[in-house]
Amino acid sequence: MQGRRISSGSKFEELAGYSRAVVLPDPGGDWVLVSGTTGYDYATGTISDDVAEQTRQVFRNIERALAEAGASLKDVVRSTVIFPDPDDFFDHIVPVLKEYLGEALPTSTAFVAPLVRDEIRVEIEVTARKAPGA
Repeated sequence: MQGRRISSGSKFEELAGYSRAVVLPDPGGDWVLVSGTTGYDYATGTISDDVAEQTRQVFRNIERALAEAGASLKDVVRSTVIFPDPDDFFDHIVPVLKEYLGEALPTSTAFVAPLVRDEIRVEIEVTARKAPGA
């Protein structure tokens, strides 16, 4: 099953050969798998120095992909958060996670790891499940 692919138009997707999201049809509710997403504003090609703002942009990027799939952040059932600086997590990233995922309350894993570019301070991937017929 291939699924429907969604692109943000990011040059990184084409360069690395991946999709922003893939929708997998399921009679019990379609699954939407969103790739690790960073805080780049794809319209301007810029990224904020502020980790909280990067995290907000991550969610704006994820929301766009979910909307194209007919889903929303309320449908998120799992998230994975990756960040290189452990000092950023509780003070800067967690409040934004609560802001965007506080209603969905997905399962979540967070870990410290280097990211592909120094200016990227957070990367998040999510899995959502749309209700049947949604």
